[in-house]
Amino acid sequence: MKVLDQATVTFWSRSANESFARMAAACFAARLDPTLDELNDIKTAVSEAVTNAIVHAYPDALGKVIMRLRLLEGDVVEVLVRDTGVGIADVEKARTPMFTTGNEERSGMGFTIMESFMDSVRVRSAPGKGTAVTMRRRVSSRRDRRR
Repeated sequence: MKVLDQATVTFWSRSANESFARMAAACFAARLDPTLDELNDIKTAVSEAVTNAIVHAYPDALGKVIMRLRLLEGDVVEVLVRDTGVGIADVEKARTPMFTTGNEERSGMGFTIMESFMDSVRVRSAPGKGTAVTMRRRVSSRRDRRR
């Protein structure tokens, strides 16, 4: 798919930056004029991906989280959330609902939620090298909504 525009933001893995990432993604995606439901879905998925990077990638130290936002042809928003943290040894197991490497406060539903709200979710990871989560969501155009 052809990239129409993109932006990249880098921030520290502080929990306060989760809301920053949500809003940055929402502002970028708003250019496609999504419905409020579509915008909330994107924000929720971004929140889960960023929270995973903050909580799991850097359990004992601060690290960088990179979020790349792209608008693709066909009214598609793509969000990449990448870290260079501890990585995931078994991605398939990590994508299983209720699986978590966090404490009892973690639900283990992050990837499931991302998959529920986005059209596609791709996860690449390597132990000791970090994780990259790429999510895409097509936004209905005004033309589609008039039908």
